[in-house]
Amino acid sequence: MNIDQILESQRKFFLSGTTLPVKFRIEMLKKLYAAVKKYENEIIRALSEDLGKSDFEGFMCEVGLTLTEISYMIKHTKKLAKEHTVHTPLAQFASRSYKKPTPYGNTLIMSPWNYPFLLTIDPLADAIAAGNTAVIKPSAYSPKTSAVVKKIISECFKPEYVAVVTGGREENAALLDKKFDFIFFTGSQTVGKEVLRHAAERLTPCVLELGGKSPCIVDNTAKIKLAAKRIVFGKYLNCGQTCVAPDYILCHKSVKDQFVKEVCEQIKKQYGDAPLKNPDYGKIINKKHFDRICGLIDKSKTVHGGDADKKTLQIAPTVMDNVTWDDAVMQEEIFGPVMPILTFESLDEIYSALADKAKPLALYMFSENKKNIKEVTSRLSYGGGCVNDTVIHLATSEMSFGGVGESGMGSYHGRDGFNAFSHTKSIVDKKTWMDLPMRYQPYNRGIYGKLLKMFLK
Repeated sequence: MNIDQILESQRKFFLSGTTLPVKFRIEMLKKLYAAVKKYENEIIRALSEDLGKSDFEGFMCEVGLTLTEISYMIKHTKKLAKEHTVHTPLAQFASRSYKKPTPYGNTLIMSPWNYPFLLTIDPLADAIAAGNTAVIKPSAYSPKTSAVVKKIISECFKPEYVAVVTGGREENAALLDKKFDFIFFTGSQTVGKEVLRHAAERLTPCVLELGGKSPCIVDNTAKIKLAAKRIVFGKYLNCGQTCVAPDYILCHKSVKDQFVKEVCEQIKKQYGDAPLKNPDYGKIINKKHFDRICGLIDKSKTVHGGDADKKTLQIAPTVMDNVTWDDAVMQEEIFGPVMPILTFESLDEIYSALADKAKPLALYMFSENKKNIKEVTSRLSYGGGCVNDTVIHLATSEMSFGGVGESGMGSYHGRDGFNAFSHTKSIVDKKTWMDLPMRYQPYNRGIYGKLLKMFLK
């Protein structure tokens, strides 16, 4: 079927009411879970071919987290889909007021290449749990994983319920020109703006999960060795191609030298003396991004790494010291295995420096000073983050994940994922056995007027 046929069939399917019963939603989630388990090895092989991910990393960061989200939805959809009674003001007596979650309808899920399985199936589980149909558009840059996604979806669902549209820019543009009831997009800010522009033409609600330069602050009270260990993990995971990876380090001047030393030691411990020969170390997605990242590396400021292999599209974990805000590496989101280190002497310097910067998707703070932690997490605006760790805040269905400002809008995961794909109706069920006369004309300014004023105070 072409895109128009898919959309028409999905509109008819949704209007039939088939997706509304909670029992149906849970059955579909169970089918999806079983299919992911069935093709687990094939998914992991595809991730290795597309991004060079090891078996362990493919499961830990994609398949495992996907299964966790589907499991959460299987367990909680019945509760999440229930009507919730709320307080009714006395002036509206006698009636019942309640909130009713309802699916948007026909949804579009556009996913990226860096976590091509997780960021496709995770939001799909939320869409199914909320009672929607879905058109999935995976990235053309991760073709092997996209093929497995299509195989799984085709085996689990009829295209009038969930369909996969593969291809590149032409297919993206064609989909965005169509009318959907809701759009979920994960990707770059540039493409995100284009998605929002198209959505605005039809007043289509969106969730946009974008990126940005996520800072990592290391103050003079931090446990430097542990900080370096956890930062190296988060920064170089998936070769830095993680939207919430620490983009750059803001290190207190007094501990900077010690931090740089520990980071270099941790790179050796975690990736070995020759990372490009490490079978568990991945690659950059394509030559375009490989060349872009290499262009951001200033050899004169590189204190570790900097090696690259054009044939394998690999760039070694790289550390740049004595970086300034004017350097090329600080002008765009790196999205690669390059760690620039800047210094500060007071938190006020950070607040001033970040005041006119785009709001990041994540922020990390390494400190043992509770006052500093409270101040930073209160004063700076960002999507989410960690204290004394990196990236793990997105690995739970109990917390929402999303950006703010330039790093995105809306959030998902768990309950928030269900809510993202739902519209909550506010309904008053007015009873017919009583009808208070005070609201009707001709207005009575006597006893009924006094009662009305009393009710509304």
